[in-house]
Amino acid sequence: MDRVEKDYVFHRDLKKEYPIITHGEGVYLFDDTGKKYLDACSGAVAANLGHGIASIGEAMADQAKKAAFVHTMRFETQSLHQLAEKIGKMAPENVNKVYFTTGGSEANESAMKLARQYHRDAGRPQKHMVIGRWQSYHGNTIGSLSAGGDVKRRHAYTPNLLNYAHVYSPYCHRCPYGRQSDDCLKQQNWTCVTDLERTILELGPENVSAFIAEPIVGSQQGAVPPPPGYFAKVRELCDRYDIVLIIDEVMTGFGRTGTNFAVEQLGIIPDILTFGKGVSAGYAPLAGMIVHDKIIEGLINNSDGKFLHGYTYSGHPVAVSTGLAALDVYERENVLANVNEQGPYLFERLLELKERHSCISDVRGRGLLLGIELVKSREEDVLFKPSDKAAETVNTIAMELGAVFYPGTGSIDGVNGEHLIISPPLTIMKHEIDEIVRILDQALTLFEQKLRKDETYEITK
Repeated sequence: MDRVEKDYVFHRDLKKEYPIITHGEGVYLFDDTGKKYLDACSGAVAANLGHGIASIGEAMADQAKKAAFVHTMRFETQSLHQLAEKIGKMAPENVNKVYFTTGGSEANESAMKLARQYHRDAGRPQKHMVIGRWQSYHGNTIGSLSAGGDVKRRHAYTPNLLNYAHVYSPYCHRCPYGRQSDDCLKQQNWTCVTDLERTILELGPENVSAFIAEPIVGSQQGAVPPPPGYFAKVRELCDRYDIVLIIDEVMTGFGRTGTNFAVEQLGIIPDILTFGKGVSAGYAPLAGMIVHDKIIEGLINNSDGKFLHGYTYSGHPVAVSTGLAALDVYERENVLANVNEQGPYLFERLLELKERHSCISDVRGRGLLLGIELVKSREEDVLFKPSDKAAETVNTIAMELGAVFYPGTGSIDGVNGEHLIISPPLTIMKHEIDEIVRILDQALTLFEQKLRKDETYEITK
């Protein structure tokens, strides 16, 4: 495809030229030069089923031909009810009612607003503050950015952000509190939990509306799972102080970690569960929240049944039809079983890479949401400087070799810490995992040569 003479696109990086993707097949993307990329990160951990699935495209077209848009203040569609039922039945016990949005930022914004209205209308008007966690990500709207802990994104908008509080997430590989995970487990005492309670008490429980957390910290820390028991203790605190617990499953939902939702592995039931990305497998903008019966009952009893909120495209007919078709593929292809087969295999292959490359200090994650932490020297625990752009450089090399990963920075304190997320489509097969590992191995080797200023640094395929 010929490039246009004048470029009218407001790019994410105005100084960068991006490959033009013409089509995708399975776990691969193809650009306009014919170059093939193995999509080792499912885009933004969204293309859970890979690319080019005809049945999903046909479902979108069929719905668009029937009714492309209805406003949910006045009308609904059958596909809306069908998708809500499917998702509600996948969710934890008593978490039933599904509210649709177009993206994860909107889903988390909706959840925080719902928590606020739930408390206010029940006679607790002071409850308005949200507690989030540093190095977390919940979206880019002002509300979701305020609750999130993405330091780089927050800095530019600090004057606009809401006065929300933050605690540290349990990052056991580099505990911000200087604890050892074995000691925490032995004593059943996590400083990251006691710090949450301290923060609640300092703010005043009567002022705290909600606590929001990812079950596995995604883009900002690189697939960091919690220690056993952490979320059970968080659930206890939220119950004790009447705080709505919002679990952000925008990245982890719909089989990514080996269960329908990652919360199933935590042994708790959230008050609100947000979702996105995988619900439509990236084929259409679709997300939402699933709400516990107690909050729904609160709206019915105290708010005349109305949530004072809404988006133009909530429950968009084409989007929800896309989600319905995607969930059919999940079931038909038995995707969960594949995740539980391929996830451990990918994890083991990444551990092999760690043995070969001293720039990998940690391999972590669950299912097919895995991450590696990059350091300058594992033996001496020397970190890269942010200016080194280590993760981005490794990914750039990998793209030249034919695979794309999800690089991230600031995993330790918002500034320091480099990682790559490896999160291929959930339909990935062993031979394709072997290709991912082969390319990543070569990219890391070339990166290490570049660090040494080795004259043999050269990309060959």
